[in-house]
Amino acid sequence: MSWKELWLRGNRENSECFEQVLLDQGALSITVTDAADQPILEPAPGETPLWSQLIVTALFGGDVDLGGVADRVLAATGTSVLDWGQRHFEDEDWTRTWLADFKPMQFGGRLWVCAHHHPAPDSGTIVRLDPGLAFGTGTHPTTAMCLHWLAEQDLSGLRVIDYGCGSGILAIACALLGADSVVATDIDPQALESTQSNAAANKVSDKVHTLEPEAVSGTTDLLVANILSGPLIELAPRLIKLATPGGRIVITGILDEQSIAVQSAYLHSGARLVSSSCHDQWNLHVFAVP
Repeated sequence: MSWKELWLRGNRENSECFEQVLLDQGALSITVTDAADQPILEPAPGETPLWSQLIVTALFGGDVDLGGVADRVLAATGTSVLDWGQRHFEDEDWTRTWLADFKPMQFGGRLWVCAHHHPAPDSGTIVRLDPGLAFGTGTHPTTAMCLHWLAEQDLSGLRVIDYGCGSGILAIACALLGADSVVATDIDPQALESTQSNAAANKVSDKVHTLEPEAVSGTTDLLVANILSGPLIELAPRLIKLATPGGRIVITGILDEQSIAVQSAYLHSGARLVSSSCHDQWNLHVFAVP
């Protein structure tokens, strides 16, 4: 089956009008992306910000007249459309196309993340993970820094909490690297399902247990949290309380300009900063709990 894609660049004030007209013309899906490389990193509670200039991309079946669709959008929005274009393409297995570019990644000398279809390296600890709906395949700097740090530690026999588990990649890595038990938690039910599925695929379901955040209790030897700076600051007292005396907390998801505020939250809650690292403006901090 063939498909057609129409994209329109315009100002955010008319984005809803763009979308409605496209839906009325039979669009199968609509995607809104940034047209000007304008960062929106962490919105305030209750806000749904948009970029000042947008690209609205709509997918149609191959028999749709995209020129006619574009004319209708132009008629409805006037001069709000700054530019537009189209492309045609044939159907294909997009997952397989993505996986073809998902090469094995090495962290800390002994840990690898590989797609299920890809031959495993001859040695090392292998995390098998395909891309899915939940966040985390090891390609983002924050995930990569966490995996690198974990691969350099002796996790034998430790209890671990992965707070904000996403795909479960950090929880699974901990289990494969020798942790005795791992609690993986996330506010997104889909992330918990993804973690359960990925843990089963890596044969560590006996070690990795998923819980909703409010159900997590007790203390742990190691807590890792790869989430945004706002939640990290808000959760500082709780995360420190979850760590056993002498335990460690590893946090990331922190941009350079957010680092001091996040550090202060943990220092003021009684933790001691042990080490920090940075990659592509993202920071990872390791704290010890007295």
